Amino acid sequence: MQSKYQHLFFDLDHTLWDFDANARETLISLYAELELEKRGIHDFDLFYKNYLVHNDKLWERYRKGFIKQNELRVKRMWLALLDFKIADEALSQKMSDTFLTMLPTRTILFPHAIELLQYLQEKKYQLHLITNGFETVQHSKLKYSGLAPFFKEVITSEGSNSLKPNKEIFDYAFKRANAIPDTSIMIGDTVDVDILGAKNAGMDQVYVNHVGNNQEVSATYTVTSLEQLFNIF
Repeated sequence: MQSKYQHLFFDLDHTLWDFDANARETLISLYAELELEKRGIHDFDLFYKNYLVHNDKLWERYRKGFIKQNELRVKRMWLALLDFKIADEALSQKMSDTFLTMLPTRTILFPHAIELLQYLQEKKYQLHLITNGFETVQHSKLKYSGLAPFFKEVITSEGSNSLKPNKEIFDYAFKRANAIPDTSIMIGDTVDVDILGAKNAGMDQVYVNHVGNNQEVSATYTVTSLEQLFNIF
């Protein structure tokens, strides 16, 4: 069966590039390098868990325009430290700077990511990225993880001056990729960002449910692994 899709727009973090695993590896290095155990953080797993909660909440605020990029970057460290009664702005800033230098060099991808992209490329699909991440950080992730050669256009929130789920970032992506909604599909892991955004833009969607959420999601397709995308395309 000939697919009606020509342009496949992927999300990056949590869809292809395993953000949580890469963040964990980076924070483990920081924990040792900055001797955080001596500062009173005796439980790394709890620190990491708290960091993820703060990061998610701050990203939500950033997406809604309540905070700026730098506040997001430093505050997630500040709040994670504060949970252990460490109120140290200089340490928060150092952690943020070092984290952002190290994180994009991490290379943990979800299973089958490279094989899938090779397969799609061989089938002559045009592959692009739409990500709410920051320009230099996202391009570094693509370079170090070996994903860069697969994507024709990389649309970031910073480069487009918009954020998913806003229609503007998708319109910008269509223009850059010379694509139209009818022959495009969005592949992402976040319901209220990727799936809702794609619906707003008039394109089909694939919800990639890596973590096995049980919530009912109305999407064109739902998969629980990248391997299942071979069956769709």
